[in-house]
Amino acid sequence: METKQLRSLYQIKITLADSKPPIWRRLLVHSNIGLGVFHEAIQYSMGWLNCHLHQFEKDRILYGIDDDDFGLEVEDEKKFKLSDILKEENDTVIYEYDFGDGWRHKIILEKILPFDASSELVKCIKGKRACPPEDCGGIWGYENLIKIISDPTHSEHEDRLDWLGGGFDPEHFNFVETNNMLSQYIK
Repeated sequence: METKQLRSLYQIKITLADSKPPIWRRLLVHSNIGLGVFHEAIQYSMGWLNCHLHQFEKDRILYGIDDDDFGLEVEDEKKFKLSDILKEENDTVIYEYDFGDGWRHKIILEKILPFDASSELVKCIKGKRACPPEDCGGIWGYENLIKIISDPTHSEHEDRLDWLGGGFDPEHFNFVETNNMLSQYIK
């Protein structure tokens, strides 16, 4: 028999740490979503490309994919559900993506809502600002990138735009595209 906790919808807010102004997404997710699937949902909702390692950190315990190259002791995320680490409203967990760039995200369980069997496994209900491009050097590299592409007279302006494949609007967030990605890939 499922407990009430396993039959809930979680309203989750994911905020990219140190982003100013904040880059964030608000999701509705089934509370019993596996951590591995939740990782994919974060990737699609934020706009990352899932090219790097990741981990969740809660109460000094790491959850992720065991990778001998890093020598970190992590709990196998495949054995845990989101409701195992977020149990009550205002509970938080840290999600880190790309250990080189160090993209840290604060995830907060804002609300526990009644379960709706017709709801999608994950749905984005709001968000702000574009996700930084992969491999741009973490939040500080991203801030530098924005400064350079915002200044047409900067000596690296054209090179950075070429690297980006054209323009980049840090304020852009496409709600419809995000939900299309989530519905297509998260099941």
